[in-house]
Amino acid sequence: MKIFLKLLTILLLSGSCFGSALIDQKAPDFSLFDSYGKEISLNSFEGKKVVIEWTNHGCPFVAKHYKTGNMQSTQEFTIENDAIWLSVISSAPGTQGFVSSAEANELTAAREASPSHVLFDPTGRVGKMYNAKTTPHMYIVNKSGVLKYEGAIDDAGGRGFMFKDLLKATNYIKKGLIELSTGNKVSTPVTKPYGCSVKYAS
Repeated sequence: MKIFLKLLTILLLSGSCFGSALIDQKAPDFSLFDSYGKEISLNSFEGKKVVIEWTNHGCPFVAKHYKTGNMQSTQEFTIENDAIWLSVISSAPGTQGFVSSAEANELTAAREASPSHVLFDPTGRVGKMYNAKTTPHMYIVNKSGVLKYEGAIDDAGGRGFMFKDLLKATNYIKKGLIELSTGNKVSTPVTKPYGCSVKYAS
């Protein structure tokens, strides 16, 4: 009986990791519709590096990253390095951050942002698959489709965030992309994300 319970526990634990995002393992594929109604899959970008940003425009942390131009600067750097930027909205209908396609495009234009695609995940399925906890919560997938970074956009989190100069912070996304482009490992593959909680459906 003890052996059976032990095996059952192992199966349950391994099952809980199935399809979840783990560093140095294949990033789970997903398909979501973007703000122009096009279905976008992660696997379609194999051969390119991909940055994934979980976002919520109503979150003060996200707002500061965009108002200071920090997020836009990181997006531009990503695109210049021949990588893809996916902004994912996992806010459930009726919660902070949920927007229509038109509103998402208006936000992109108003903030002069340059994501490759803004994707909608209203059920939270993909967010939970990636264990996205905050907005922002960032990920880097390499050209082979392997997850190489997950965590904060930079090291500016913690006490006094709203008063910090984000452009002087260590930007983990830029740093990680440079390291991958030069054939090196991402030196800091996991950091603690900071921001507002993702507004998943209850």
